[in-house]
Amino acid sequence: MFTNRQGLVVYFQHMKNVRNIKRHGHLIYTSKKLKYAVLYVNEEEVDDVKARLKKLPYVTRIDESMKPFIRTEYENSKPDKAKEYDYKYGSI
Repeated sequence: MFTNRQGLVVYFQHMKNVRNIKRHGHLIYTSKKLKYAVLYVNEEEVDDVKARLKKLPYVTRIDESMKPFIRTEYENSKPDKAKEYDYKYGSI
């Protein structure tokens, strides 16, 4: 049901180019000062979208987000004993 998505950071030359860049994915954020945009694209389409964006004359650089490849499940995480006692209700 859920589609896996990956972020692309696209650096460009002028802000007017954002209109054409957002056609290639779901635009999340743009920075006027640093001239980059963050797009989300389906994981299966990342290579195709990167190739299409690299062909554009105003795109200077494209970076991929590494978030889908980073492990977020930790094995040795121990709960804090002090916090355990703070949340006990009913005892005065």
